[in-house]
Amino acid sequence: MLLSFQALLVSTGTVALAEIGDKTQLLALLLAARYRKPWPIAWGILAATLVNHAISAWLGAELTRWLSPDVLRWGVAASFLAVALWTLKPDKLDEEEEKLPAYGAFVATTVAFFLAEIGDKTQVATVLLGTRYDPLWQVIAGTTLGMLVANLPVVWLGHRFADRLPLKLARTVAALVFLGLAGWVACFGVG
Repeated sequence: MLLSFQALLVSTGTVALAEIGDKTQLLALLLAARYRKPWPIAWGILAATLVNHAISAWLGAELTRWLSPDVLRWGVAASFLAVALWTLKPDKLDEEEEKLPAYGAFVATTVAFFLAEIGDKTQVATVLLGTRYDPLWQVIAGTTLGMLVANLPVVWLGHRFADRLPLKLARTVAALVFLGLAGWVACFGVG
């Protein structure tokens, strides 16, 4: 039974770990401090992530059609390795770069999260997971769930939670997960 949900489980765990200490998690903290309305922020994170990760997973699935199996295999393995190394580097949120819209908490969160996710390691991971796993809906649901698992506690618990989180350990575990995925793809291919 669990194997039928392998894409969902791997996607959830991978993105939840990769998101810890990420700039979007810091953005969630900023939004929570500014608006102090956890529900609209949570819904904004969900909306932005669903759209962003649906596009990303679809792109990953399309790559499997455009590229030869060997090119795809080594490209995905190298990309997972690059994301593993990228995960070890802590993100910082430049408050001047991340100007929040003056609209309500939901709109501000949706816009800010969608934009912050463009080119982010969790978006890249979603593309890569889309090349590797079927069904695609499980990848999208899993990566979205992973974002929520990592960000919603920050929204509700604020800086007290973020200050106690072992970020270095979380980044190391996430890097090891991506390294394992790179090895898996290198040995067994995509699909």
